[in-house]
Amino acid sequence: MRLKAIQKSDFRDFVRKLLLSNRDVVGVKSRNGTFVFDRLESFDDLRLDYTATLLPPKKYLLPQHDTLLKYRVGAKLQVEEQIEAPDRILLGVHPYDIKAICQADLYFSEEPRDVHYMMRREKTTIVGIDPINVGAKSFCSVMNSAVVDAGFDLMLTDIGDRYVVEIGSQKGERLLMESCRSADASDKDKKARDEVRKKSPCFFTEQEPHFTAEELPELLGKSESHPVWEQLGDKCLSCGSCILVCPSCFCFDVRDDVDLNLVDGHRFRQWDGCVLEDFAKVGTGENFRKTRVDRYRHRFYRKGEYLFKKLGSPACVGCGRCVTACLPDIANPVRVYNTLKEG
Repeated sequence: MRLKAIQKSDFRDFVRKLLLSNRDVVGVKSRNGTFVFDRLESFDDLRLDYTATLLPPKKYLLPQHDTLLKYRVGAKLQVEEQIEAPDRILLGVHPYDIKAICQADLYFSEEPRDVHYMMRREKTTIVGIDPINVGAKSFCSVMNSAVVDAGFDLMLTDIGDRYVVEIGSQKGERLLMESCRSADASDKDKKARDEVRKKSPCFFTEQEPHFTAEELPELLGKSESHPVWEQLGDKCLSCGSCILVCPSCFCFDVRDDVDLNLVDGHRFRQWDGCVLEDFAKVGTGENFRKTRVDRYRHRFYRKGEYLFKKLGSPACVGCGRCVTACLPDIANPVRVYNTLKEG
């Protein structure tokens, strides 16, 4: 682990230099009182004191609408692959979102490798920051995502008049050397960083989990018939709000759109998810998760058991976005898992 220290005035110059480069620089802005990841036009746009953004930064790696290829039907089928992957910097990403990106990296790098996702990932530089504020519905500490030690190129910790910067990759080190003055972090800097992390707002929210992340597979393994699924699932609107704002939901649907000339067309993918009614519908019309209760329950099993076994950790990072987005107030994982824990 290599730690550097930079003055806040130098960080301002660092961001300004990035904005003058040929890179697409994305950070968090405040838009009508809501925090969003968006392209930065100036340093003054950047908000590093944000709680949680409306949508996670995954939208830059797995866009909501992603054209995969274009084709032309004729005597000979013509197919042209489409990959838009600009050189991009994601600036000020919180640890829980970085952890979700790490999970997506594992998933999409498996064979058959998703070339669209992986090319964007390879051309994306992640500059993370330890949270100054988090949402009241956050529970990232119990999901082991309040702090991360991988998945970033640079990681900032605000210690007052300066930032301690952890270098996570050679790409991050080059970026720092090229664009910012820095010095080796002193023992005092390192101690201050440890204190900031111990007092992280991630540990002080209104959520009160009675479970640990590690016990979720066993807890869910014996709870398939628990009454909580009927009690809460019957209220589900199947609107998909919870999955659309989730940083660790990366399911999609692939479709073709053919022009009116019936010659030209394109294939694209768009976000999809397990609580939506058509998600489990197959070509012959059968739906193997017909009811809202089945779909509601599946969401929790996917995150707490199925992908846990595949990825080695729960596919929930505790950001709290789903809790805020859910209109009938049934999406809160803490509420559900606490209920299961109580028996």
